[in-house]
Amino acid sequence: MTSLYLLSWIALGILLQIAICLCVGFWRHWQSYQALRHVAQEFEIDVNPGIAPEVTPLAGAAWAGYRTFRVERKVEEGSAAQICSFYLVPEDKIALPEFLPGQFLTFQLDAPAPLGATQSVVRCYSLSDAPQPNHYRISVKRAPAPTGSNFPAGVSSNYFHDHVDVGSQLQVRAPAGHFHIDHSEAPVVLIGGGIGITPMLSMLNWCLVAQPEREVWLFYGVRKSAELVMQSHLKDLAAQHPKFHLHLCISNAQAHTPVGHQSGPVDTHHSRVDVALLRRLLPLKPFQYYLCGPTAMLQSLVGALKEWGVPEGRIHFETFGPASIARKKSDSAEQAAVQHGIRADAVVVTFAKSGKQETWEPGMGSLLDFAEARGIVVSSGCRAGGCGSCQTSIRAGEVAYTQAPDFDPEPGSCLLCVCTPKTAVTLEA
Repeated sequence: MTSLYLLSWIALGILLQIAICLCVGFWRHWQSYQALRHVAQEFEIDVNPGIAPEVTPLAGAAWAGYRTFRVERKVEEGSAAQICSFYLVPEDKIALPEFLPGQFLTFQLDAPAPLGATQSVVRCYSLSDAPQPNHYRISVKRAPAPTGSNFPAGVSSNYFHDHVDVGSQLQVRAPAGHFHIDHSEAPVVLIGGGIGITPMLSMLNWCLVAQPEREVWLFYGVRKSAELVMQSHLKDLAAQHPKFHLHLCISNAQAHTPVGHQSGPVDTHHSRVDVALLRRLLPLKPFQYYLCGPTAMLQSLVGALKEWGVPEGRIHFETFGPASIARKKSDSAEQAAVQHGIRADAVVVTFAKSGKQETWEPGMGSLLDFAEARGIVVSSGCRAGGCGSCQTSIRAGEVAYTQAPDFDPEPGSCLLCVCTPKTAVTLEA
């Protein structure tokens, strides 16, 4: 073997080693890039900076104050005859703004009063359909008087069922609310308990039209099958969209009906919606969770989802009425609260118009509860931070919100139903 021949073999070996190193390096870089893309998709990071997102123009402009709508259709939903859908069209025939699926409408109603007169009642109801150019839809459940109590039947829901018919006129505020589905392509789980299905229907209907390739799971929980609404619509959607998975959960189902009964593209379960069911059925994916239902259901589910390992930022929920689900504060949040002077001490609350000065202590509830307990009359409606009826100017001092309100108060004012005094405060009430 000549020296030249040996040198050639050595050079070839060196080149081969260099080629192998380059291939290995490229493969590792490619794996890192794919992992980065996965994380970006999971957290909705824009991996293509410089490409502006497409913005869908609104059909019309949102309006200030109340606007007159007419009931075009009234439809009884479900065999229990406890839920009615109302299709609303604007009397001025001006195009409607495209709301965010999950938002609500606020109504000012002249409902019958106990002594025969009328009373002004403000209530919020979730929109129950995807945005439409010429009408809105809400679905209202009749609230009967609780058995064995002195509480009356729901004023606004019974007014809708008994007094609002085709042709009736209603005073309506523009769609509002911070509870709505995101527009990313992340897979989504919708959970509706009872009448909490209404915002889920809005989200679902929008998603299957605007994002047909998005993976959507709907878990709809009721006590008995007669309470299910829009079953035909939901089953048709499940049959038409392979990426939509429909699960009906009936907690009080008859014993002879088999558990997990298959009904075409629909799965029926004879249990409540709980994390055990979700863990058994859902694949391991970065789902966004949207929940709406009774407080007891959400208190159970929200905590269980966190224990399962779902990040808090992926859990979005809305409860019925004034109840709320407290989110646990982190240690840093607690320290920040102390640094900013949020203390559990008694504070003085001055009601300027009423000429009263009272001492508020932790455990006395919201400023609205506190005012009413002392005979101070304050306008109120939803009592959940949604309608803005209890908005009151703050002359001095600061307040702290017990939950993020859906109605954005004007600067220098607060919503008494969802706030407490942070310092000594003077209110225009």
